[in-house]
Amino acid sequence: MDLYTATMQEIEINFRRLSPLATLPAYQTALAAGMDLHAAIEVPVTIDAGAIAMIPCGFAIEIPPGYEGQVRPRSGLACKYGVSIPNSPGTVDADYRGEMKVALINLGRATFTVEPSMRIAQLVIAPVVRARLRETTQLSETARGSGGFGSTGVGSTGG
Repeated sequence: MDLYTATMQEIEINFRRLSPLATLPAYQTALAAGMDLHAAIEVPVTIDAGAIAMIPCGFAIEIPPGYEGQVRPRSGLACKYGVSIPNSPGTVDADYRGEMKVALINLGRATFTVEPSMRIAQLVIAPVVRARLRETTQLSETARGSGGFGSTGVGSTGG
């Protein structure tokens, strides 16, 4: 048994092609967490600096109950061009059956062009745990307490 089969769990997800331009999402390496999503567009789409564009992927999927899809930015696009996802990670619920689309935001200083079939995002399938909330008048104490944003510092020693 190799590392892949010893540590990876697989589920089956139904895929429905909505456009002849759709590319089946695929893992690029044996241990990749996310499948690449491709732009199902006929002509390039230009995204101005600061703008958002909805890019269709040309397919719908059926995620099993107990799982979700997380749409995440591709690190290369984010680091090289400032292209990200404004609601990252975007959530695809198990009961959604519409077309997979990716909202891309250009946080860079120059326009960015999405080319047909370009890999634009990643889709990670993850288990979902549902919470059952219980109202109480008091929460347990912790060392952090109610310290919020920045309360643990930015240095390597927490200071």
